[in-house]
Amino acid sequence: MKLRELLSAIEYRAADVPETEICDIVYDSRLAKPGCLFVCLRGANADGHKYAGMAAEKGAAVILAEENVEAGAPVILTENTRAALAKLSAKFFRDPSKNDIRVIGITGTKGKTTTAFMMRSVLEAAGYKTGVIGTIGVAYEDKVIQTGNTTPENYQVQKYLREMADAGCEFCVMEVSSIGLKDHRVDGVRFELGLFTNFSEDHIGGVEHKDMEEYMACKRMLFTLCETGIVNIDDENWKGIVEGHTCPLVTYGYGENADLVAHGEELVTVPGFLGIRFSVTGRECFTADVPIPGKFNVYNALCAATAASVLGISAEAVQTGLKRATVKGRVEPVDVPGEFTLLIDYAHNAVSMESLLMTLRQYQPKRLICMFGAGGNRPKVRRYEMGEASGRLADLSVITADNSRFENVLDIIEDIKIGMHKTDGKYITIPDRREAIRWCLQNAEAGDIVVLAGKGHEDYQEIEGVKYPFDERVVIREILDSMGKYERGTV
Repeated sequence: MKLRELLSAIEYRAADVPETEICDIVYDSRLAKPGCLFVCLRGANADGHKYAGMAAEKGAAVILAEENVEAGAPVILTENTRAALAKLSAKFFRDPSKNDIRVIGITGTKGKTTTAFMMRSVLEAAGYKTGVIGTIGVAYEDKVIQTGNTTPENYQVQKYLREMADAGCEFCVMEVSSIGLKDHRVDGVRFELGLFTNFSEDHIGGVEHKDMEEYMACKRMLFTLCETGIVNIDDENWKGIVEGHTCPLVTYGYGENADLVAHGEELVTVPGFLGIRFSVTGRECFTADVPIPGKFNVYNALCAATAASVLGISAEAVQTGLKRATVKGRVEPVDVPGEFTLLIDYAHNAVSMESLLMTLRQYQPKRLICMFGAGGNRPKVRRYEMGEASGRLADLSVITADNSRFENVLDIIEDIKIGMHKTDGKYITIPDRREAIRWCLQNAEAGDIVVLAGKGHEDYQEIEGVKYPFDERVVIREILDSMGKYERGTV
C-alpha cells in the first residue's frame, strides 16, 4: 500500500511524504524489514523511539513517532502512535470489521472466555462460520494460534480479522480486556455487539489500572464502540459500566425487568457429563441445557442467548449451540471409559481452585479427586494456599508436577504439603504428571469426579527452560490405549 494512502487514516505532521510502497507495519524493531513502516510505541518497559535507528538500519522505509528521532529514515510525527497504529492497521488490512466480518466484543471481569465459546457455538449452530480471539489465543477453522494477551495488539487484531474473513468466517467473537481498551488495541474495530458479563476488583496496580475507577472507565469504552450493548443488569456495577454509552442496550438477568430473564436453574449430572439447565422468558422463551458446570454459567449462557436474539438467531439454534458448548481447559469434560467424570481445568491458584472445587461439590460426587501441582519460580505462598484449598475441598488430592521451570518438583511438592497439612485432607504424591494421570484413571470409581487442575488449555510442560509437549487430552488417550481400555465401564 502506498504510504500516502496509508497515512490518510491518521492526522500527522511531515515536511514531506515520500512516494513509497509500504510492505508491512512493524512496532518491534527486531522485526523491521526493508520497506516497512516502523511505529515507535511507548510501553511499560521500553520506548520504541529509542530503537528507531535500529529499525532504519534493518530497512524501515519510514518512522512514525511522537517526537523527532535520529533514525536515518524519513520521520513522520503524530500525537499518539498507539492510537495511530490502530487506525493504520485497520487501513492496511482493508478494514475487515467494516467490510467483511461481523465482530462481537465481550468485556467483564469474569466469564469472557466461557461466554465467547458459548457465543461461537450458538453462531455455528445457526450456520455461521465463526472465529474467536481471546485468552486461549486465536481460533478459527482447525487453527489455534497462541497470543500473549487476551486482546492482542491492534495490528494483530486487524491481521487476524483479515485472515478470518479471507477464510470465510462471517463472525468473530472477541474477548475485549480493559487493558486492550486502555491501550487502543481495538480502536478501528466495528463491534456489531458489545457484551458485558460482570465487574469486580481485578487488574489493579502495577502497569495495569491505578484504581477501580480507571478499571471501570476502561471497561465502559466498549459501549461507545459498539452498535448494540448486551448488559447483565443483575451486576451491581452495570450502570457505571454503561455510563455515557452511545448505543441502545438490551438487558439480561433474573429480574423481571430484564429483556431476557432466566428461571429455575438446576444442576444436571450423569457419568461423563456435568451441566446446568435453565429456562428463559422475555424476548425468547425456551429451556436450555449447557454442558459446563456451575450455576454462575447461567449468566454466561444467558448473555450469549440475549446476543443471539438481537442477531435474529432462532431459539432452536441457541438451544443446540448451548448444548454443544465447551471451552478448552475450562471444566472441560474428557470422554473416558468408566462410570466417573473426568475434567480438565486451568485452575492454578487458590482462588480459582476453591471456586472450581466448590462448584464441583454441588454435584455431590462419591469422591472429588483433585490432581494438581504448582508452578516453579513463583511465590511460595501460592503453593501453600493451593494445598490448603484442595485439602479442605477435595476428598483426595493427587499432588504432582506443573511447569516446575527451574525448581525441583520435589521441593514444590513439599511446599504444597505445608498447606495441605493445615487440613485433614487425604493426599498422595506422584511427581511425574503422566503417572499421576494414569493413577487417577486406574483408581477412579463409579460416581467420582476427577479434575486435572492447572494445565487447562496449555499443551506443554516447562522444565529447566524447555517446553516439552504435554497436552493432557493426548496423554489421557495414550494411557487408555496402553491400558487397552476403550469402552465406557471397563476402567
